[in-house]
Amino acid sequence: MTSSRTPIFDSVPAIIGHRGYGSGDLTPPGSESLVAENTLPSLLAAVDACRRAPGTPWVEIDVTRTADDDLVLRHDPTTPDGDYIVDLPAAVSGLPRLAEIFDALPADVAVDVDVKTVLEDAVDAPSRRTGALLLPVLKREARRRRLLVTSFDPSLLTFLKDELPGVPLGLLTWLRYPLWNAVPAAAGLGMDVVAVHTGSCGLDHPDTRLHPLAHYVDVAHKAGLEVVVWCPTPETAPAYAAAGFDAMVVNDIPGVLAAL
Repeated sequence: MTSSRTPIFDSVPAIIGHRGYGSGDLTPPGSESLVAENTLPSLLAAVDACRRAPGTPWVEIDVTRTADDDLVLRHDPTTPDGDYIVDLPAAVSGLPRLAEIFDALPADVAVDVDVKTVLEDAVDAPSRRTGALLLPVLKREARRRRLLVTSFDPSLLTFLKDELPGVPLGLLTWLRYPLWNAVPAAAGLGMDVVAVHTGSCGLDHPDTRLHPLAHYVDVAHKAGLEVVVWCPTPETAPAYAAAGFDAMVVNDIPGVLAAL
């Protein structure tokens, strides 16, 4: 990499637990009960699994805002009952609060914070928007643990870039978003990471316009970016490792570790 900054991941490829132990409700090995994504039990199960790999244990969480300007963990904009989270106070939502999750996680666990901005961020006062509410929480948390902040919203990332020096930021791209757009977009925004879905990489959806994956990773590294892929399976994980990806956000931590 041409960047002189300290690498984000101290063991490559780093394995990051997606929404904790994985998307949905899963039963970790040795447990008789399900753990739900984006909850403390799921995150702790992921930490336990990730500690079997070298390097810092990593987990990924989804964060969104509530009606009373709190921050909670949830991937979708609605609760399981279909209510919009931005219309509910945090206590009514029944969702884990970000501050409480940070306090409960061991400080040596690194966290990839996937920020889900909401439609109301387009019209609400700047002080109530997701990025503004998140900023003081991240400033505090960055003093005790390693963080990576990722989002599909470039405006949030550029806001944090000016306000949160020293915390790496990553541009997330959606399903089948061309790699030849994703890498220069992240570089042009001054990001530290480009995080792409497996659907953009040609393994699940073959694309004759794609160079070999290693070519995109090499160009990203030359641009000073680290490259993350989200949702590879144990069957495809070795191909991403061979291409030089720096980290993988996975739903099957034991399976991917075994495959690697």
